[in-house]
Amino acid sequence: MNTSSDKRSIVLNNGVEMPLIGLGVFQMNDPRECEQTVLTAIETGYRLIDTAAAYGNEVAVGNAIRKSSVPREELFITTKLWVSDTGYENTKKAFANSLKKLQLEYVDVYLIHQAVGDYYGSWRAMEDLHKEGKIRAIGISNFYPERAIDLLAHNEIVPTVNQLEVHPFYQRVKTQHYLEDKQVRVQSWASFAEGRNHFFTNETLSEIGKPYGKSVAQVTLRWLVQRGIPVIPKSVHRERLIENFNIWDFELNETDMTSISRLDLGKSAFFNHRDPEIIKRWAQRRPIHY
Repeated sequence: MNTSSDKRSIVLNNGVEMPLIGLGVFQMNDPRECEQTVLTAIETGYRLIDTAAAYGNEVAVGNAIRKSSVPREELFITTKLWVSDTGYENTKKAFANSLKKLQLEYVDVYLIHQAVGDYYGSWRAMEDLHKEGKIRAIGISNFYPERAIDLLAHNEIVPTVNQLEVHPFYQRVKTQHYLEDKQVRVQSWASFAEGRNHFFTNETLSEIGKPYGKSVAQVTLRWLVQRGIPVIPKSVHRERLIENFNIWDFELNETDMTSISRLDLGKSAFFNHRDPEIIKRWAQRRPIHY
């Protein structure tokens, strides 16, 4: 799915409009740095801020939102439910805690962070919270297609978003097509593969960027949004925040898109979400910080 060079948002399956680019705050562990980064991002033009209970920085994000001069209704805030809080009642409590930390009356998207634990009970709690107006859109994260379709088949509300690892080395094309056929949007985390496989010096991405005067990061984000995939790149540096946001004045051509498609290695740059040892660790309530 391509998107025109000036289109900066997508419409989810429930009619909610979601920005195509946002700021991810994973691994922003210093509260002051996180707060200032979010403020800088909002000043730069970012409107989507993506956090999670497991990141431990919802308070810092909330402080930045409160100090920002941008009206709340113009911002798009995502947070996520961790494994240790799955189940109907636990989810209600965890969501209330996240809302308190964020100092908000509602969030725009609430995601189940992993397909582990009683996420069926969690989904029903999220359906109720959505109906109460406390969540504008509910979704999932790191659900492989078979887990996503199973959840979809047995519940009332179809997930709006499935946040997945997607980058040039793990392109998830078939997964995207399958989910979009079910009206579920893919959103990319780790768009830069966290620098793995010499990402920032990749020759193909560097050469594609030269005629446009764009960096490897900008080419990658442009490639993703042209596929209709929202992105949430993380940076704590003002100049990089500005660079990442500046992807709307060029458009990759078909040759560029084909060249990038050849970089796909077809596997995660981090870990296998189907690995029993990974699931065991999550079941012990410990987030993985790679």
